[in-house]
Amino acid sequence: MLVIVAPGQGAQTPGFLEPWLEDPAFESRLNWLSAVAGLDLAHYGTKADADTIRDTAIAQPLLVASSLLAALAVFPHPADAFTKVGAVAGHSVGEIAAAAGTGVLSAEQAMVLVRERGKAMAAAAALTATSMTAVLGGDREEILAKLSEHGLTAANDNGPGQIVAAGTVEELAALVGARSAGAVVTFAGVVRDHDHGRSVDALAYEGHPSAQSIIEEVAAGLTVRHPDVIAVAVTHRVGELKIGDVALACAVSAAHRRQAFEACADLVDDVKRRLPIWKHQTFTDGTDEWVNCP
Repeated sequence: MLVIVAPGQGAQTPGFLEPWLEDPAFESRLNWLSAVAGLDLAHYGTKADADTIRDTAIAQPLLVASSLLAALAVFPHPADAFTKVGAVAGHSVGEIAAAAGTGVLSAEQAMVLVRERGKAMAAAAALTATSMTAVLGGDREEILAKLSEHGLTAANDNGPGQIVAAGTVEELAALVGARSAGAVVTFAGVVRDHDHGRSVDALAYEGHPSAQSIIEEVAAGLTVRHPDVIAVAVTHRVGELKIGDVALACAVSAAHRRQAFEACADLVDDVKRRLPIWKHQTFTDGTDEWVNCP
């Protein structure tokens, strides 16, 4: 059985389309998708740097176009590939490519949709810092109502016992608040433009598949070590981030400020110590390095 999976944002790398465009069929198809999207996708897929193609307004159309192009490697007519396979799926923005492949959208409709989607998401992200956190356990309907109360969105419903909440850092902090809480302490680990005296140009995080379960263990362990903690929220982003983006967001509530401060500091330290997430830094001099990579 052949399964086609279209990737989500973060799969793009500088120059990744260069070998593809040596084939006239790929080049012609990409030029058409570029014209529909109103973007020079050939340039972005071959010549643009990492910062440029990290921009959501560019990354998303580029990835959807790439997914549609990839079908050419299997079938001369891209849409045919999706009708002759056992399954089609898309991660995040890849769902738009999958929808085009299965005939829900035409390729042209998909490119216009992803162009407008990417522009809107980039504009929204520029307004304020946002993040996500997993809410574990509890009654599903009560959790959804609580998220709505604080202006949060249920970004993913991962089945029984876990709902991923998305919103601003302040909204996530409010989620851990309670009538019995006299203090809510938050921490935002932000991507900086330097490391050990070297100027950082780009940064990306990669996580081991066990990262989600370990961060759940970290949160659960915190409540054991700090029994005065009322609620805790913690999330670490993966993928490519820009300078100034929030990479790690934590919030802890307790009856008193000292308890909340100490617990939040302990939480950050434990995440740094145990979470299997590795950082890839690219410096302005063109060199790069992995940090915390085994």
